[in-house]
Amino acid sequence: MSSTAANENSGVRFGPATGVGSMPGGDAREAARTVTGTFEGPETGMPYLPELPARGPGADMIGRSAGMLVELYARVEPSGWRLGDRPGRDTRRAASWLGEDLDALEEFTQGYEGPLKVQAVGPWTLAAALELRNGEAVLSDPGACRDLAASLAEGLRLHLAEVRRRVPGAQVVLQLDEPSLTAVLRGQVRTASGYRTHRAVDRQVVEAALRDVVGVHGGGPVVVHSCAPDVPFALLRRAGASAISFDFSLLTERDDEVIGEAVESGTRLLAGVVPGTDGPLSDPAGSVMGVRTLWRRLGLSPGLLADAVTVTPSCGLAGASPEYARRALAHCVRAARSLADNPE
Repeated sequence: MSSTAANENSGVRFGPATGVGSMPGGDAREAARTVTGTFEGPETGMPYLPELPARGPGADMIGRSAGMLVELYARVEPSGWRLGDRPGRDTRRAASWLGEDLDALEEFTQGYEGPLKVQAVGPWTLAAALELRNGEAVLSDPGACRDLAASLAEGLRLHLAEVRRRVPGAQVVLQLDEPSLTAVLRGQVRTASGYRTHRAVDRQVVEAALRDVVGVHGGGPVVVHSCAPDVPFALLRRAGASAISFDFSLLTERDDEVIGEAVESGTRLLAGVVPGTDGPLSDPAGSVMGVRTLWRRLGLSPGLLADAVTVTPSCGLAGASPEYARRALAHCVRAARSLADNPE
């Protein structure tokens, strides 16, 4: 299947550029204005629901997703987020900030029709980050992992429905953030003591849980994002991801085969080529030079580039200055235009 066909089958044009999720600062309206003003739809890029972790616990990626869980509750302990018996102020704070962010997004998407991305932490990164009552990661208990994935799936189903209600013209794209996935697969997640690591989780178990969570979108497009090295492209494709988001600078030539297979099967690549923290930006053509080089190395048709690749920052922009974040997102749009205009 060609990349174009795959994206048409999903009913959504991802657009040439987008952001990963997090933004600097704590002003939800300003973040929504920046994102929707930069990415105005399929021709320029895909707007998304910003995350503002600088506001504190509950606005961070783990806290926000913990706040979405159904019949599981988390609170902040000195060591991080820990599951508890009942909802508390930390859960309420996470829900309040998510509501504030949705209010701002709704305000700036009046009449909008096109792709709209929302982000949540995937089941395995969440299992590696959340603690059980004994202080160990949920990852240490297979039954708890299953319960967490089911709770997350139900919470995401409700969240997606709320986004559709608020922005009825949107074609919603779900992004699952899985930066810890490779560590989970390799048994590299440390125990609470720090002296040992949790055993590697079987790849079939990992894939099955991801497939269940991806399935809550009812066939809608799902992106899996990881800015860690050695993204398991083939596993994510089997789990149902229609797009994979990654830090392009971390690719090596040993990834060539799986990337070529992904493109040829219709999986869209969200290539993180623009630095996520303050620094000089190259010219737009220079930012995507590596993508063109990869394409030539794989022997893929240059005409496929615009249909197969969306340009993004290398990771979230929470650590950037507000001024740089605005420039970086605008730079993604210009770099994507360069890729489309001069694919070779």
